[in-house]
Amino acid sequence: MQQPEIRVVISGGGTGGHIFPAIAIANALKAMNPKNEILFVGAKGRMEMEKVPAAGYSIEGLNISGIQRKLSLSNLKLPFKIIQSVLRARTIVRSFKPDVAIGVGGYASGPLLFAASGMKIPCLIQEQNSYAGITNKILSRRVRKICVAYEGMEKYFPKEKIILTGNPVRQDIQNLEGKRDEALKFFGLVPEKKTVLLIGGSLGARTLNECLQEGWKKLASENVQLIWQTGKLFFPRIANIQGEAAKAGVCITPFIQRMDLAYAAADVVISRAGASSVSELALAAKPAVLVPSPNVAEDHQTKNAMALVNVNAAVLVRDADAGLNLINTCLSLVKNTSQQEQLKKSIQSLALPDSAAKIAAIVYSLVQPS
Repeated sequence: MQQPEIRVVISGGGTGGHIFPAIAIANALKAMNPKNEILFVGAKGRMEMEKVPAAGYSIEGLNISGIQRKLSLSNLKLPFKIIQSVLRARTIVRSFKPDVAIGVGGYASGPLLFAASGMKIPCLIQEQNSYAGITNKILSRRVRKICVAYEGMEKYFPKEKIILTGNPVRQDIQNLEGKRDEALKFFGLVPEKKTVLLIGGSLGARTLNECLQEGWKKLASENVQLIWQTGKLFFPRIANIQGEAAKAGVCITPFIQRMDLAYAAADVVISRAGASSVSELALAAKPAVLVPSPNVAEDHQTKNAMALVNVNAAVLVRDADAGLNLINTCLSLVKNTSQQEQLKKSIQSLALPDSAAKIAAIVYSLVQPS
């Protein structure tokens, strides 16, 4: 049965880990009623200002940024940016008149939800990580529901507001059955070799890329082929090795459009431990070597990774040790099929499918309380 038409504002972004779940929620709301009006609010100059319109949605930008870890003039401007952004967010909310406001994390989420909750709009947070950031901890007092991807989040949020939904991910990842042959052909690979997939996020991961600059040769010498997503910033640095690498079974690309095929081809995945990546790995049931980024707020990627490592659902290599250990750790896992099966079984047990649809249903419950 089609749900009534509603207006929803979705705020946040900064990285693909925030943007793609937000778009998945928007798509789920549209599936419930194609006439639903959805407006995104992001941070000017950030990735969402490009990715959201490409997905077919309107977006407004706030002049907001995060605090810099080192001493910086921009930190002195931050309080003024926050005040300005809250005022702008109020104007957007007054004009758009949403029934519900959703925050998915990122710089714009705080001002928009602060403004919307102050104007008595029902609000919802979607917290992707196993460790809640300070903004969401503050906002948790002002919102009605908090959708989380991990157990034990009551140590950060009011227990009565928490609903375990998982993280929304790309729908095509949920069904990889029968796609391996198509996947290998798509990436120019062969079925006789084991395949490693390296993903470092949409901007790339410097440590992972630098490990592979030389490490791809060792993988190739062990009869292992590779799908290597560099990110757009690193890709020009390795353009000169593409021809040689391709002959050795290495597909190098700045961005992977068909992530379902990348996962379908992979026997082992090397990845950062962002919330979306971890959720995708669980749904795809892939054995993974996780290298948490040290350059994130409150080291939340290490906490995400440890949530898997503690239940034997992934292998951890610390960023500082990656130069020495990453390639050998990866090769050890590639050769150990029993360990692969154990990791697959454990990580698949953590998967929470249909998260976007669950969150969309919660959005409707805020508009039409039972």
